[in-house]
Amino acid sequence: MSLNCKEIDVIIDELSPEGSFIQQIVQPTFDSIAFHLYKTGGAKTVLVCLAAGACRIHETHKAVPKNDKPLRFMEFLRSRIKGCRIDSFAQIAQERIIKAELNHGEKQFNMYIRLWSNAANIIVTDPDVRNDAGEELILDVFYRRPNKNEVSGGYYKPQIRTESVPAKQWTVRTFDELPDSANLSFNEKVEKWYSENAAALSRTALLEQAEKQYQSRKSRLEAAIERLEAKRKTFLHAERWKHFGDLILTWGQAVGEAIAKNQRNVECDDYETGSKICIEIDPKKNVQENAADYYDRYKKAVSGIEDLEYDIKSSKSELAKLTADYESLLKETNPIAIQQKLRKQNRPRQQIKKEHPGLDFFIDGWKIIVGRTAAENDELLRHYVKGSDWWLHTRDWPGGYVFIKNQNGKSVPLEILLDAGNLALFYSKGRKAGKGDLYYTQAKYLRRAKNAPRGTVLPSNEKNLFVTLDDKRLKRIEQQQKDGLVLV
Repeated sequence: MSLNCKEIDVIIDELSPEGSFIQQIVQPTFDSIAFHLYKTGGAKTVLVCLAAGACRIHETHKAVPKNDKPLRFMEFLRSRIKGCRIDSFAQIAQERIIKAELNHGEKQFNMYIRLWSNAANIIVTDPDVRNDAGEELILDVFYRRPNKNEVSGGYYKPQIRTESVPAKQWTVRTFDELPDSANLSFNEKVEKWYSENAAALSRTALLEQAEKQYQSRKSRLEAAIERLEAKRKTFLHAERWKHFGDLILTWGQAVGEAIAKNQRNVECDDYETGSKICIEIDPKKNVQENAADYYDRYKKAVSGIEDLEYDIKSSKSELAKLTADYESLLKETNPIAIQQKLRKQNRPRQQIKKEHPGLDFFIDGWKIIVGRTAAENDELLRHYVKGSDWWLHTRDWPGGYVFIKNQNGKSVPLEILLDAGNLALFYSKGRKAGKGDLYYTQAKYLRRAKNAPRGTVLPSNEKNLFVTLDDKRLKRIEQQQKDGLVLV
């Protein structure tokens, strides 16, 4: 429920902002803004919220968190309105439109704060420039609404009803349900009540949203840790694979007879335990090749256990940080701060220092880099890619280069290769075709073409890959990118 006209008058009467100077302006969210005012006798912070169903203005005693993003309207106010003196501040004819007359030396501004639940806005005008209808030139608005001509360069005049006011008598709420309400000013009551009950800034609603995001991210991390732990258990039996290889060579004659009979298992005596043991074999391979398969499994397990331990430790550390962030969020009492922390990306892309050009994707512990233009492709090849990294590109269409960063001792899993292949096709001219041939090789096998356009390379030792665009796979990749930004 938004403030009614009588409540707005009480708020303004308590604020008594006339004669104050606007020292600072902070826009913490996309539907609220705060003005830090000062005049002889003290300072105060006035919060204006334009959220549907919770339109209001009141003094706030809570810290208003800054937004890293340079929001358009806030930047405009800071350049034009900051430092202004408030000459008058009053509601227009109980229309829930507040007119603030601002004075900045010889320059005058009018700021209209319209607290209508479904059409709230803040409009700053130049009263010295009017059209034939007497409407004032709009300098900027909180919400741009072209259909209502509420845009920079448009003209505005407050709508005042000429018909009689409805018979319904508006009353000022008492907020008796609040603890110690008798000792609170009306501004304090409004702030406290809306902090707990307003739909847009309800602390309870925001914490419910935080819990959903936390539980979703937590379940994904726990599932990933469970998969890694299961794989780790198989790696812990590395000595078993080596022992099977030794047994196959020891009982080579028996194994050879089983292969000749096209059997998939061979039974032999285990010289360590003295008991019979059954070993799986491939009848299409000879004795030495079957033994080599088990030795390869042994080597991969031994080399992979260290990386697995690191992955498990990293995932558990990420889960611990996620939990700590969530618990910290639960202790936050300021709804605006909670809303800001829940924002998936608080900093604008232009302020995020990138390690390299192009796009980054982190999928199941693998880093994939996508260059989208010839310039990005060339820059990545020259300065950010190593010879052991894998390169993918469409055969028949121009497009971005995709690189899979190499991990020592690990071969690229098929799923990661398919993910990279989908990205290569998606960021190429073959996207509309939905399928296409790709080739891939390591970066060390790429040679720049002489006198060719920037970023053109000639591959060798390449392998072929046919890819059909998989929407589910692409959505999963996108979702994984988003999940990492849920609780900052």
